[in-house]
Amino acid sequence: MPTSASATETPAPKGRPRDAEQTKKRILDAATVEFARKGLGGARVDEIALRSKSNKRMIYHYFGSKEELFKAVIEAAYVGIRTAEQKLHLDELEPEEAIATLVRFTWSYYLQHPEFLTLVNSENLHRAKHLKNSDVIRAVSGKFREMVNHILDRGVAKGVFRECIDPVQLNITIAAIGYYYLTNRFTGTIVHERDLMAPESLDARLRFNLDTILRLVKRDP
Repeated sequence: MPTSASATETPAPKGRPRDAEQTKKRILDAATVEFARKGLGGARVDEIALRSKSNKRMIYHYFGSKEELFKAVIEAAYVGIRTAEQKLHLDELEPEEAIATLVRFTWSYYLQHPEFLTLVNSENLHRAKHLKNSDVIRAVSGKFREMVNHILDRGVAKGVFRECIDPVQLNITIAAIGYYYLTNRFTGTIVHERDLMAPESLDARLRFNLDTILRLVKRDP
């Protein structure tokens, strides 16, 4: 079986940008798997090269270093969830349904993309040093805050939401009630003597999440 060192791939010649983009995507996809499994410190560029059917030279050619590749993976992870949220077209829904849809989506996304949670954990271990100067993160995060803030404003205008809800605090809470449950599912199953990943447990948790967030935002009767 050929190793990453013996694999050969040269930079795409001028006039073939599609080949270059495909190569970069393969590397990014392979790096996402490697970093999600092993973190920045444990990940190996050789493994990324082998998985992407590329080689270390190509990785450094496109991304510069292992640290920069990790940054690109983290950015792509956030872009992925923020892009998916925009596709929900929450501005076309009634405020209460828009918030409920966002809660359902967040829960489903975490379940379908466990690598997102592990990558976020990994970046927090590094005190977010790779994202501190990221224009990409600032852009997508800003659009997300604006979207949620607009939903809240519409809800207040219609008399169904409480006033002065901080969209940042709301976003953190929506993320936290799903994030904590899933990242602590193994210890939680032991501590609470309940299979937290059983279908009925996951359904119950989603109902609890919806009830919690809607009680938080809705005006008192």
